Amino acid sequence: MLVVMHSHATAEQVRAVCERIESLGLKSHPIPGAARTAIGITGNDGAVDLAILESLPGVAECIPVSKPYKLVSRDVKEEDSVIRIPTPLGDVLVGGKHLALVAGPCAVESEAQCMAVAEQLKPTGVRLFRGGAYKPRTSPYSFQGLGEAGLKILAKIRDEFGFGIITEAIDHESLDLVEKYGDVIQIGARNMQNFSLLKRAGRAKKPVLLKRGMSATLDEFLMAAEYILSEGNYNVMLCERGVRTFSDFSRNTLDLAVVPAVKKRSHLPIFVDPSHGTGKRHKVLPLSRAAVAVGADGLLVEVHHQPEKALSDGIQSILPEEFAALCIEIRQIAAVVHREVN
Repeated sequence: MLVVMHSHATAEQVRAVCERIESLGLKSHPIPGAARTAIGITGNDGAVDLAILESLPGVAECIPVSKPYKLVSRDVKEEDSVIRIPTPLGDVLVGGKHLALVAGPCAVESEAQCMAVAEQLKPTGVRLFRGGAYKPRTSPYSFQGLGEAGLKILAKIRDEFGFGIITEAIDHESLDLVEKYGDVIQIGARNMQNFSLLKRAGRAKKPVLLKRGMSATLDEFLMAAEYILSEGNYNVMLCERGVRTFSDFSRNTLDLAVVPAVKKRSHLPIFVDPSHGTGKRHKVLPLSRAAVAVGADGLLVEVHHQPEKALSDGIQSILPEEFAALCIEIRQIAAVVHREVN
């Protein structure tokens, strides 16, 4: 159910409607829009008596929402959501006309490694730095990350270079630490349907980047995001990172068709990760260009100054000079599709 308020509705009227919804044993989700506020209702197993809500001051109409995902749907919010990511040098905007670039190594290996990469990324104008302090790996014998020590290194990167930090949480304990040290909480593909973790991310006070599972349908992807929003965190960004198919020429199949599909159904911004999506360095640049052309709101690119020595995914990491060239191309493509890189 969706309650649409009049454009002239006051904050007191919106609050009164939310209180009435809560009094019915339901949960209210006020979502301000460009022209008016909509209030999503969750927790109802059956129909809600529309007359109870439609009679309240400031209410324009009540609309049933048929989709299983309600809060992420365009029915609730027609215009694109714009997410603000705080950095020491000001907010980075994602969504709408704003396109964001994120770069950094797959894993935080050492302070020297991260400092070297960050120093070479700074001149490109990129403002968000990625790096995994926790690395869920297929093999238990692979490098698993430095944990909190890695997060402290990322915090130093923020202080030294002014980057916003995006890093992954893999369980409740690590999410507590990521929320403490990072600026964006990443939920990886392997945890897309870890519903307990999604709920915890929904109670976090920082933006969340949710990656699509390796075999997830579009509806499953959006329902995973719904878990986060339903807990009260509306600062959610999606990320397409490739799905598993029969193709044998790349690590995954980067499903760029999902980008316009998401934008048709949801107001949430969507990133594309061409590094995991292809698994091959020579494919990262062309797929990055294609992602921006098809409407992605951001790119998540793995960059390493010595990929041949990387402890994780060096084969798909591009060099800093390649990323610098990519940034120039992305800004040119963004201008053609009426986007701004920040």
